[in-house]
Amino acid sequence: MTDRQIDIDGIKRRLPHRYPFLLLDRVLDYEPNEWLRALKNITANEPWVNGHFPERPIMPGVLLIEAMAQSCGLLAFVTREAEPQAELPPSAPLFYLVGVDKARFKRPLGPGDSPHFVSSLHRVVRGIWLFEATIELDGRVVASADIRCTMREM
Repeated sequence: MTDRQIDIDGIKRRLPHRYPFLLLDRVLDYEPNEWLRALKNITANEPWVNGHFPERPIMPGVLLIEAMAQSCGLLAFVTREAEPQAELPPSAPLFYLVGVDKARFKRPLGPGDSPHFVSSLHRVVRGIWLFEATIELDGRVVASADIRCTMREM
């Protein structure tokens, strides 16, 4: 693993989410203040599989948005970590989802898929972090959204 990858333990140090709501498995690469690429391995054991939908399980759109937001939160966190004079609070700050715009779903995802979640930092305005997020599978865009979040100390 390179310095620009983050395993599940590193994700847990940066995000407060836990099973079944921690939706990313690994950060594959990132550039602070610019972009982050994360991975999720969707399995048949996901809590939503039996009910959405039993005959053809697909990952719910709200969970796709949440996973995109988690990748944006990770990008915000590694960006803050990389600031030379960063004074991070003693416990990890929370990045709250405050807005979603232009959400588009182009193709369903289900068990056996391993999509990449790509977040790009657009800008930070008055404490609101603005991101463009996409989900890709096999080089094709599956979903996209503009995500806004803000940082708060725990």
